[in-house]
Amino acid sequence: MTLTFLGTGAADWNGFDPALGFRRRFSSALVNGDLLLDPGPDVFDAARTFSVDLSGVRRVLVTHEHADHFCPETMDRLRRAGAERAEVLPGASARVGPYAVTALPANHATCPGARHYLISDGVKTLFYGLDGAWLTLDEVRGIRAAAPVDLAVLDGTLGDAADDLRVFEHNSLPMVTALAAALSPFVRRFAVSHMARTLHGTHAALEARLAGTGILAAFDGLRLEV
Repeated sequence: MTLTFLGTGAADWNGFDPALGFRRRFSSALVNGDLLLDPGPDVFDAARTFSVDLSGVRRVLVTHEHADHFCPETMDRLRRAGAERAEVLPGASARVGPYAVTALPANHATCPGARHYLISDGVKTLFYGLDGAWLTLDEVRGIRAAAPVDLAVLDGTLGDAADDLRVFEHNSLPMVTALAAALSPFVRRFAVSHMARTLHGTHAALEARLAGTGILAAFDGLRLEV
């Protein structure tokens, strides 16, 4: 299974940040060239920038419908090219093309119905968990039942902010570190994505912050073999 990060930013990114000297697009990812996770407004820009072919996308999974994760125009364009949106409700499992998908309820109260996904191609298993504070008990049970999970992508919106009310529906880096430690018996590798522009510094600073934790800092255009 191949995972390509088309965007790794939270909703407060709005293009290139001259103070930081780089850009994160809104969070989205592509599995194996045929399954898109979150059809946000930056998807086609990312595809052009990183020479990612989206012509093979046949199915789309949406974590939730906040505007940085779901753009109707992007979905319409994908649909005209032959893709369809797959609906897997929280707590349910279904076949989505060649994938076994379980949707798990996310702790993201400003968007009821938000979900994270366990995705298996029969060989490797991915947990994609952006937007949501900590993990629900149902999610932990799902991850444990699916073990070994080869890669878990966790929300890292808040950086090291300790006094931001968004902590009740987004993770800080200490929370991510605690989650990774608790889930390490069931998950082989961890990555963090969905970083807020105003709560993080440069990507190099994020990598330095995570040094020694075993958690990978994702960036736009990163391609991983899960």
